[in-house]
Amino acid sequence: MTPKDVLALCKAKDVKAVDLRFIDFPGMTQHFTIPATALDEAAFSEGVGFDGSSIRGWQSINESDMLVVPVPETAFVDPFTEVSTLVLLCNIKDPVTKQDYTRDPRNVARKAVQHLKSTGIADTCYIGPELEFFIFDELRYDQSQNQAYYFIDSVEGRWNMGAQNPGAPNLGYKIRNKEGYFPTPPSDTLQDIRTEIMQYLIEAGVPIEAQHHEVATAGQCEIDMRFRDLVTMGDCVVKYKYMVKMVARKHGKVANFMPKPLFQDNGSGMHTHISLWKSEKPLFAGNGYAGLSDMALNGIGGLLKHAPALLGFAAPTTNSYKRLVPGYEAPVNLAYSKRNRSACCRIPLYTDNPKAKRVEFRCPDSSGNPYLTFAAMLMAVIDGIQNKADPGQPLDKDLYDLEPEEMEKVAQTPGSLDGALDALEKDHAFLLEGGVFTEDVIQTWLSYKRTNEVDAIRLRPHPYEFVLYGDI
Repeated sequence: MTPKDVLALCKAKDVKAVDLRFIDFPGMTQHFTIPATALDEAAFSEGVGFDGSSIRGWQSINESDMLVVPVPETAFVDPFTEVSTLVLLCNIKDPVTKQDYTRDPRNVARKAVQHLKSTGIADTCYIGPELEFFIFDELRYDQSQNQAYYFIDSVEGRWNMGAQNPGAPNLGYKIRNKEGYFPTPPSDTLQDIRTEIMQYLIEAGVPIEAQHHEVATAGQCEIDMRFRDLVTMGDCVVKYKYMVKMVARKHGKVANFMPKPLFQDNGSGMHTHISLWKSEKPLFAGNGYAGLSDMALNGIGGLLKHAPALLGFAAPTTNSYKRLVPGYEAPVNLAYSKRNRSACCRIPLYTDNPKAKRVEFRCPDSSGNPYLTFAAMLMAVIDGIQNKADPGQPLDKDLYDLEPEEMEKVAQTPGSLDGALDALEKDHAFLLEGGVFTEDVIQTWLSYKRTNEVDAIRLRPHPYEFVLYGDI
C-alpha cells in the first residue's frame, strides 16, 4: 500500500479520523489522533510532530520534540471506533537531524534486517510467534502501603466447579488444570470470541493459520499467525494484542498477556519460529540433524550461546520467571532437539517441505516488546552463523526426566529477571554489530527494567509472605 492508496482508502471508507500509533520502549502501544483532512502524502515522508517527553524510556523534557512517520502498509480501519477511524503504525524520527530515533523499537527491528542483508548471509528473516493469552471474566488487583491483592475469575475456571451463582445456574463443564488443550464447546466457552478476533485480524492484514483453546483452565487461548518478515511480524503482534484486548472488552471480558497469571497451571508463552531466506530460497533446510543445514545449526548455536542475554528482551518481566521454572511447563534447558518440547530450541517436523524448515525458540513470552525480541533473536542467529557456533549434541530425551548427573551437564536459563539483565549487561556486543542496538539502548533498557520492575518487586512485601511468616 502506498500513501496514495491510504488516502484513497480514507475516501472510500469515509474516514473521519486517523490514529497514529507507535510503540514505547517497554512495548506498549501509544497513540494520538488527527483529523483525516490533516493527512496528506507529505505526512508519510515529513512526519507529524508530537511531544515525546512522557514516553517511557525516551528523551528527557529538554529534547522532547519528535516526529511520527506513518508507514502506509500498516494501515487498517479500526473496527471498534464509533467514528470511522484509520490506524497507521509509525516510525519515530528526530525533528532536528531527521534521523531515525535510536530508541524507537521499530527502528531497531528495521536495522536488524538491514544488518542481515549487509552480511550477505540472507536477505529475509521470517518470524512466526505463537502468542498465548487468557480471556478472563474478571481481573482485579491493587497495591498500596498496607495491602496487596489480585483476583481472577472465569466461568471456565476449575475453582468454579461447585460455585453457586445467585440468579444463574452452574452449568458445569469446567476445565480441569492442564486439560484445556482442544476441548470443544461447551467446555470451550470462547470459540466465537476467538473466531471474531481471527476475522478482525484478517481484515487488518494479518494472515491467520488457526485458533484454539490452550492448555490451562480459565480461558487460555492461542491464535496462530502465518509467518511474516521480521518487521512486518512486529507490526502484526501490535495489531494482534490490540484486537484481542478490544474484542474481549466488547464481550465484557478482559484479555491478559502476563506470562504466569495463574498459580498451579500453565503460563502463556510466545514460542517464536525463525528462519533465513535468500533470493526466495530457504537457507535452514539441509542434510544435517532433523533436516537442517549447517547454517541453521550454527544459528541454533548462537541462540543457545546468547540465550541468557536474549531473555533480557524475550522474557522481560519478573512474572516471566514464574513461567520459566525447572520441571514445569516452560523449557529452561539450553539444548536443542527435534520435536521435543522440553528443549529451548526445537525443530518442528510436521512436514519435509524445505520451505517449512525453521527453528523454534521456546523461551520468549509476549510481555515485552516484539520488535526488540525479534531483532535480538536475529542478531544471535547472525552471530552464531558468522562464528560457526557449535550447538553441541542434540538432546532427544524428555529433559524433565533426566538423571541428576545428566541434568547437571545441561545449562539452564536465568532464574529471574535480575539474572537475565545481568547476562545482558555482560553479553551484548553481538547486539551492537551494525549499529542495530546501541549502547544507549542497552543501558536505558537495563536501567528502566531494574528500577521500575526488579527493584519495585523486591521492595514490596508479597501476600504469600504473610501466609509463611505472619504468625512468627
